[in-house]
Amino acid sequence: MIHRVLAADLPRHVGSRVRLAGWLHRRRELKSVSFLVIRDRSGLAQVVLREPAPYPEETVLQVTGTVVANPQAPGGAELAADPRAAGRPGAAEPAASGATEGPVPSSGTAGPLVEVLAEAVEPPPFDLYRPAVPAALPTILDHAPAALRHPRLRAPFEIAAAGVAGFRAALDGLHFTEVCTPKLVGTATESGANVFGVDYFGRRAFLAQSPQFFKQALVGVFERVYEVGPVFRAEPHDTARHLAQYTSLDAELGFVRDHRDVMAVLREALAGMHAAAAGRAGAALALLGVEVPEVPAEIPAVHFAEAQELIGRHTGEDVRGEMDLAPAHERWLGEWARREHGSEFLFVTGYPMAKRPFYTHPDTGRPEFSRSFDLLFRGLELVTGGERLHRHGDYLAALAARGEDPEAYAGYLAAFAHGMPPHGGFAIGLERWTARLTGAANVRQTTLFPRDLHRLSP
Repeated sequence: MIHRVLAADLPRHVGSRVRLAGWLHRRRELKSVSFLVIRDRSGLAQVVLREPAPYPEETVLQVTGTVVANPQAPGGAELAADPRAAGRPGAAEPAASGATEGPVPSSGTAGPLVEVLAEAVEPPPFDLYRPAVPAALPTILDHAPAALRHPRLRAPFEIAAAGVAGFRAALDGLHFTEVCTPKLVGTATESGANVFGVDYFGRRAFLAQSPQFFKQALVGVFERVYEVGPVFRAEPHDTARHLAQYTSLDAELGFVRDHRDVMAVLREALAGMHAAAAGRAGAALALLGVEVPEVPAEIPAVHFAEAQELIGRHTGEDVRGEMDLAPAHERWLGEWARREHGSEFLFVTGYPMAKRPFYTHPDTGRPEFSRSFDLLFRGLELVTGGERLHRHGDYLAALAARGEDPEAYAGYLAAFAHGMPPHGGFAIGLERWTARLTGAANVRQTTLFPRDLHRLSP
């Protein structure tokens, strides 16, 4: 039996007869020979035929033939006739297609056998074989099932997948337990305003804004938990950084001393993500010209109040009394961290309690500030986290101070009635991390089938 060989592995099988399968990436017809470039999940491979190849691009083909060494072919090998046959070298195909004029099988020799597995009945929205993407973002998103086949458009998702693997590996190494929590909930999880309501068998339900309440409860079961899953935000933002649904990498850990223990674990998770991206998605990173920045052994940190002082001193803006950082101020702090600390990352700690959710632990020395943080990556908020309240009485007091009815949170509060250790956690937006790493201008470029204010398909 002739086994299927991936394009990237073809050079290891020179002299052998193998089976190659994939999409017809590029076709080139010359007078006496045809060149087919086949694309599979590993890359590109060239096939040399003596007969015409009347297949439209993106046709799914299976080709059986002999592997012949050819330095001009993608990877240095191709499928052709028996290598003992006489042939003539030719000029290389332009880099856009990867095809070359390699040895031409002479008459009487057995060339590759081509079988059509599925015909392409419509052309793709643009030429997928061109090195650059000749289409605007709306066209790419409208035709995503075909457009994402372009190597440059596919590459960010290979990087994202590696990042998720690194996140999991790092937290598994720290003895976390992966959990999967419901995405349909009976009450608004963090606020009542920005949720999607759904009909749940005649009852009112909501899409979860985050796994926050569940992962806190599970600290009482496993001590350390993490989850990779979708979250939903009904926020009417129409910007390059916001989505209505995104993938959140959540973690929660118990028996912390304060938010700095959470920051230390976040640093390890990010280091794992960056190491995995470099190790598992090297070809995708190289295709996009991306270098993975080092995560410092200790990420620099600045308190929110100090950050405001820095911004005011160096920009002349009076930001005192502001409860959050504007995007322009995040960018300025990112440049400051790179200039002063040589770091692409910066923790901003101690955000005002008025801006944080009710479950956030206040700073005991400065109760108007919190034991929480944001992590900026290249001047953009990537992660929010901190220490949570853990005593039942503190939750009742915090809800009362905000004028909220504890009955609305009865299921959540029940976990704290049975004893919960000091704990905290964080959440990383996967698509935003990938966008910052790759330099994408819009988070939709690193989101599979994005959902936003206007888009619900494909």
